[in-house]
Amino acid sequence: MLPFVLPFTEVLVVADCWQSQPDAEAVIHRAIAAAAEFVDAGLGEAELAVMLTNDAGIRTLNSNWRGIDRPTNVLSFPALPPSGASGPDDAPRMLGDIAIAFETTRREADDEHKLFDHHLSHLAVHGFLHLIGYDHENDDDAETMETLEQEILAQLGIPDPYADRERMD
Repeated sequence: MLPFVLPFTEVLVVADCWQSQPDAEAVIHRAIAAAAEFVDAGLGEAELAVMLTNDAGIRTLNSNWRGIDRPTNVLSFPALPPSGASGPDDAPRMLGDIAIAFETTRREADDEHKLFDHHLSHLAVHGFLHLIGYDHENDDDAETMETLEQEILAQLGIPDPYADRERMD
């Protein structure tokens, strides 16, 4: 059995507002590593990029890619799977890109009385799970994804992000 290899995660800070959160890059790396280890999806030498942007930047992405002209907290852009058989000299598998908006993340954390780093970790885990194929398009898929998020975040010592939400049964 091959040893577990974490995906290489590049964090790009493209908005000055993130300077107020100097630990953001470390928080992202820790959250992605925890998620990758937890799901053990056989990622091998995979790569992903996380862009820390502002509301204006994510609004543009949301408008261009989803047709929704407003900011959001996180967007994920899974890479297309390679079309041919892989060989020993192939480049690492690209999982895709994640974008996280500072102002929306800050506002949500404040509104929900959560630590900023905890909410940022949740968004990083959420985005990562999208890159590896999880979604929340229907109730069953949403429950599966939320349960994974809860379990991963618990391993990081982060409280259940859905604990205060009213469940609709």
